[in-house]
Amino acid sequence: MYRIRFHGRGGQGIKTAGRILGSAFFAEGFETQDAPLYGAERRGAPIYATVRAARMPIIERGPLRCPDLVVVADETLLVAAAAGVLAGVGAQTVMLVCTAMAADVWKERLRFKGPVLALPVQTGATADARFLGAICAGAAARLVGAISRISLEHALAQELAGLEPSDRHDSVEQALAAWDCMSSHAGLVQERAGTSAEELGAPAWIDLSAEPAPSSEAAILVPATSVQVRTGLWRTMRPVIDEDLCHRCSWICSTFCPDGAILVDAEHRPSIDYDHCKGCLVCVAVCPRHAIRSLPERDAQSGGSPS
Repeated sequence: MYRIRFHGRGGQGIKTAGRILGSAFFAEGFETQDAPLYGAERRGAPIYATVRAARMPIIERGPLRCPDLVVVADETLLVAAAAGVLAGVGAQTVMLVCTAMAADVWKERLRFKGPVLALPVQTGATADARFLGAICAGAAARLVGAISRISLEHALAQELAGLEPSDRHDSVEQALAAWDCMSSHAGLVQERAGTSAEELGAPAWIDLSAEPAPSSEAAILVPATSVQVRTGLWRTMRPVIDEDLCHRCSWICSTFCPDGAILVDAEHRPSIDYDHCKGCLVCVAVCPRHAIRSLPERDAQSGGSPS
């Protein structure tokens, strides 16, 4: 089985890269999986996508524990521990980095045991993110050595059909250029057997506490979870509770809040944890008394009133 992981930031086409490579494998007769992983992050937040391909049914699920190929679209993620670029890599793992620096520099900095390749594409603020996903997919397709140029072109046409003709043409052109750039390394990524359950080990579970109530949700504000990450800084719209309209039916808003950011006191009075409220406004939609209204964050900080 081939196991490939793409790392990048929101807006760089990482989900598209996984879909293109998965479609190219499928065109070659492989069973495939392709799945992106991202939460409520915005443009620029680290995300990744995984692709599995095999000649037999795939029974593995979940994140890749031992990738055969790691493709890094944004080199700044290599020094961000939270991005998990190096998770599960070993001596057999190949790393491909979109960078203007030499591959040996990254191999030394990261003390990477396996082969490291550099894909010399424009990165950073001056890069055109519209083409980066296709470029990564084209290079990865060449490295596995099991995908023909025709299958890659078919996958590009299928996955990029919704783009404007000029953007589609440029994406295909740059993807095929990346394919050609990696021609001297074709087949470097090899299929490997599956990993046994004993080798994987037990998952690192985190026990979440629950409020002592008949109907409750797990509390995210416990040690070792997201309490240290002030996700409220992402908010553009702020929910505001009107105490005069609130009827203390707080089980509704607190249950529907996807981030557990609505706290309830002993008198069933709800309050919003603005450090962790992302401003999804689900609470505004479900409040039966319309006691929760929305306010643009910039107005809230300047003392404005809800809309």
